[in-house]
Amino acid sequence: MSNLFPLSVEGALTRRRGRVLVGPVDLKLDPTGTTMVIGPNGAGKTSLLRMLHGIARLGAGRINWACEEHEAQRHQAFVFQQPVMMRRTVQDNLAYPLRLSGVKRAEARDRAAVWAGKVGLGAMLTRQATVLSGGERQKLAIARALIRDPELLFLDEPCSSLDGRATREIEEILHGVAEVGTRIIMSTHDMGQARRLGTEVAFLLHGKVHEFAAADTFFPAPATAQARAFLNGDIVE
Repeated sequence: MSNLFPLSVEGALTRRRGRVLVGPVDLKLDPTGTTMVIGPNGAGKTSLLRMLHGIARLGAGRINWACEEHEAQRHQAFVFQQPVMMRRTVQDNLAYPLRLSGVKRAEARDRAAVWAGKVGLGAMLTRQATVLSGGERQKLAIARALIRDPELLFLDEPCSSLDGRATREIEEILHGVAEVGTRIIMSTHDMGQARRLGTEVAFLLHGKVHEFAAADTFFPAPATAQARAFLNGDIVE
């Protein structure tokens, strides 16, 4: 049974300096699947993820998890577009969240080595994280998020600055964790990636969810003219 889902979002919005960044948003999300959040630049994709995760203050409305909010936070992780690397080794970066949660050092380092291997960084355990390539950093950030076995993983355009090879490797990691039941909510500007990974799509426009549908319905036949124009590569205002 899910600790977090179903998730119900009712009239939720977030502001910065009095300006609404995203919302009001109404959504219902089930325990399984991968939700791809798409839309033009400035549509509010990042703000939506931050609001759902709780790192952007809720200005109005409600976000209703299947458990208390503090409990929900324990079962989530967030991967940023530009990951922050601590000035430590790959192994120590991975072990850090486990140490924070009280795992003993030896066990944390052992689990870190396992996760490094899962994302293709097994030969880099002693390398300083700050000298990794962009793709290696993002794989490390994903492994660091997953090492505590979150039920829900947020990703904010994790492949936006990566080449094709690194993007493919990260998509393979995400496919794998989705197959074992990790719920994913991910923003992307890459429609090919949205098609490859998504089971459902939230199309944002002007800070609101303009269209929300199963991926196999949305991509062949979007319901709105704005979504059709966006998929065609047209400018949507």
